[in-house]
Amino acid sequence: MKIVINGIHANLRFASAHMIPCHESCGGIHGHSYHVDVTVEGERCGEFGFVADFKTVKGIVRKMCKELDHKLLIPENSKELDFKSKDPVEFSIGPKEYKIPREDCCLLPLPSTSAEELSEYLANRLFQALREEGDIESVSVCVNEGIGQGAFFTKSAE
Repeated sequence: MKIVINGIHANLRFASAHMIPCHESCGGIHGHSYHVDVTVEGERCGEFGFVADFKTVKGIVRKMCKELDHKLLIPENSKELDFKSKDPVEFSIGPKEYKIPREDCCLLPLPSTSAEELSEYLANRLFQALREEGDIESVSVCVNEGIGQGAFFTKSAE
């Protein structure tokens, strides 16, 4: 069985800036008002026969969204970024140099801050958090950069 949570209606959102280094149109700093859709599949269990408690899932996702909200998302594992410092955050991409206060950034252990990478990152974190809640088979997360466009990743039990 599965439960589905629509990020727009459940207020699972964050607004952040990011860049996709070396991309023709997305290479400069720009932002999105993201929303996060979630699907959780598993066996019904526990006193109430839930796959997962909606309140629990939304609470976990809201906490993750809050970490990203109103920050510049920076991929720590990007081959294109040459870091000089992490506090303040100083890096260069080719001839372009950036220096941003640490509190305005969210450094992520990712090669990119694309919607694809963000959906995988959030799905993996949510899956781990929910494993303690019951018999979860998979967690799918769609990170939408706007209405009608997003990237979807599913993390399944091994």
